[in-house]
Parts: sequence; structure tokens; C-alpha cells
Amino acid sequence: MHSSRQKLLTTLAHKSFQLGEFKLSSGGTSDYYIDCRTTTLDAKGSRLTGEVFLEEIRNRGWKAQAIGGLTMGADPIVVAVSVVSGELNGFLVRKAEKQHGTGQRIEGFRQKGARVVIVDDVCTTGASTIQAIEAAREFGFEVVGVMCLVEREEAKGRPGVEKAAAPAPFVTIFTANDVRNEHVAQTDDTEPSLFAVAASCEICGRPAVTNNPRSRCEAHKPS
Repeated sequence: MHSSRQKLLTTLAHKSFQLGEFKLSSGGTSDYYIDCRTTTLDAKGSRLTGEVFLEEIRNRGWKAQAIGGLTMGADPIVVAVSVVSGELNGFLVRKAEKQHGTGQRIEGFRQKGARVVIVDDVCTTGASTIQAIEAAREFGFEVVGVMCLVEREEAKGRPGVEKAAAPAPFVTIFTANDVRNEHVAQTDDTEPSLFAVAASCEICGRPAVTNNPRSRCEAHKPS
């Protein structure tokens, strides 16, 4: 893995990922929580975010003029990529049109017909990403790519985002499992062994059969 990409993954696993029981905005529960903003708003994490997104955009050959997304998850990503690139402009999409001033929903770069990339920090159901795509096209931008920093695959939001983005591709930098595995690996290196078997595997959530050195199911226990 490229150095900046690996460093970003390491930072996300350390600063943004927690194991436990958490209530989701959808009303469901999850055995982990990820808050990318503790990484994307970190000084070093911001630089790494900008470098990784910019490299992906250039490798894809999208020839974008600007990058933007729905406030506020996308905000630090937009700024990081714009600053690191020195050439990509940034714009933010309000969740609703403001009721004063110009009343506009798109803030920042506003050149109709421009080639743009839509970004988001975490894609769960994909609702915020889809809102940004629709608002950008309604304004008059040409959406050439859609990206998210971390995709929660178990939420199955990808089909909806891909449908909304088409014909532009939807690209994920990391999956939640990538971050979880890195987090578990870091914890293995820093915490002492436990002896009581926890309820579920820290990698996949299936029933654990061992807690030495970490809670693992039959498939993921150390050989």
C-alpha cells in the first residue's frame, strides 16, 4: 500500500474507530463507531486525506476542476484536497437552501458546466452522498466521480449511490472492515491478553471462541 494511504489508514484506525455498542441514526445498532472527522480535522490526518484523495482523482483521469460535498462530513476533505492540489477549487452543498442573502445551496466554486468530484467521509446508507450528487447536477455541474473515505459495506448503501452517480463511478478509499482490521492489529500490539471470552469476534461479529489475544471467532482465531 502506498505510504500516504497506509498512514491514513493507520490514523483512522487509531483516532476515528471504536468498538462497542452504538446506536445508529437509522435506529439500528452497531458493534463499532467511526468518526472520520477526528482524522480529517487532525493536522497530519488532513494532509494525508488530501494526498490520498488527490492521487486517486489524478489516477482516474477525471480532469476535475473542483471538489465538493454535503456539509459537514465533506467539509474537511474538500479543503484538504483543494489545499494539497493547489489547483482544485472547492464547494460545499448546504442541506437546504439558506433563507437569507442569495439563498443559494452551493457555496464556494460556482462555475456551471464544470467537471466536479463529489466526496463524503462515511458512506452508510449513502443518503448524504446522493443529496450532494443531485444538488450538484441541479446546479449545473458535470459530476465525473464520486468518492467516500470509508464505506460501511454492511449497510448496503453502495447500489443507491452508484445509481445516483451513474455514469460517474463511485470509488471508496477504505471499507469499514479495512479500518477495523487495522484497529484490531494496533490493539493486539498494545494491550495485554484477556482471558474471559467476549460475546463476539472483533473482526466479523460472529460468536467468539477465544479471547487470547483478542476476541476472535473460529474463522479468525490465531493459528
